[in-house]
Amino acid sequence: MKKILTFALMAMIALSASAAKKKEAAKDANKPVFTTIKENPITSMKDQNRSGTCWDYSTLSYFEAEILKATGKTYDLCESFIANKTYMDRAIQVVRYHGDCQFAQGGSAEDVLATLKTWGICPENAMPFPGSLYGDSLNNFNEFFSVLEPYVGAVAKSNAKKLSGAWKNGLQGILDAYLGKCPEKFTYEGKEYTPKSFMASLGINLDDYVSITSYTHHPFYTTFAVEVQDNWRFPQSYNLPMDEMMQIIDNAVENGYTVAWGGDVSEPGFTRQGLAYAVDAKATQSLAGSDMARWLKLTAEKRRSLIDSLGCTVPEVVPTQEMRQERFDNWELTDDHGMHIYGIAKDQNGKEYYMVKNSWGETGDYKGTWYMTKAFIAANTMDFLINKNAIPAEIRKKLGI
Repeated sequence: MKKILTFALMAMIALSASAAKKKEAAKDANKPVFTTIKENPITSMKDQNRSGTCWDYSTLSYFEAEILKATGKTYDLCESFIANKTYMDRAIQVVRYHGDCQFAQGGSAEDVLATLKTWGICPENAMPFPGSLYGDSLNNFNEFFSVLEPYVGAVAKSNAKKLSGAWKNGLQGILDAYLGKCPEKFTYEGKEYTPKSFMASLGINLDDYVSITSYTHHPFYTTFAVEVQDNWRFPQSYNLPMDEMMQIIDNAVENGYTVAWGGDVSEPGFTRQGLAYAVDAKATQSLAGSDMARWLKLTAEKRRSLIDSLGCTVPEVVPTQEMRQERFDNWELTDDHGMHIYGIAKDQNGKEYYMVKNSWGETGDYKGTWYMTKAFIAANTMDFLINKNAIPAEIRKKLGI
């Protein structure tokens, strides 16, 4: 009897192992195999860690690539410098509005561009390494913002009839304590610079950069400030039809330029393994052998697991202009992440993807790069920063730039 039970148990284990292997084999069969079509040079991967500074990391990465393209030189520019200046600027605005606007960790590509224009920049090693001032190995803004947010809120909501201005000194002390003090002068490769003179030495023209978006609640070929909270500087974006917006990205990459992208990665098709698909939920639940009611009851984790198993065979929606507008207006399309588009690849089925640098270190299956389908980018782009020289001539003519 014991032998029978033992054999039965062994058979069950074998069947279970066999089923697991078949499931894993099916998943592997659907894993995309990429062939690079065009890859433009970028700088090394960085990790924003526990900080809401993707806007900072992605846009500085973009400008490092712009400098590399223009001069052939590789720089490591300082995110802490940008954050220090930006949070002070944002706090001043919140106080001016008496707290009737948001003070938060997030931001936009415009914050980096505005800081470079107004204050300049320094190399990474001219300020303390992220996290080092409070005993961490990377950024960790949990304590930092638990101090910073109530400080700004208290000043902004003050009952005082007149502010002294001393609050700025106190705020600067907090910024310097957690991010490091921005240097007035520093030495780089044996030469002394100020942040402004260093910026001037980098070989790019900051007036060359424009923002692009695509929505129907404003006329095409005009400009407007995209209505999201982290767009607090109200920069103007050129508004184009979706197809022309996408044409700009393709033209840029094909001609050696990269793109500072801002958009929505909260969708289930954005995986932690380094892939992003504009998943067609109806078609996907049908493939899973379940009705829509069951699909809707699945947890986010289980949906992602199913999407992961389908891999490059997952059905995708065909994005439309109307879809983009509806999702923006109903809050589905958000501005929750900034990334850096630098290449184009295709999978074994011929589907094209953008190669996108993230700021989570060398994570995922592709060591920090995400392969995001063109459908995903078309559906989930909020706006992006681009060198105007990367825009096709016929579109530049329509925009008057």
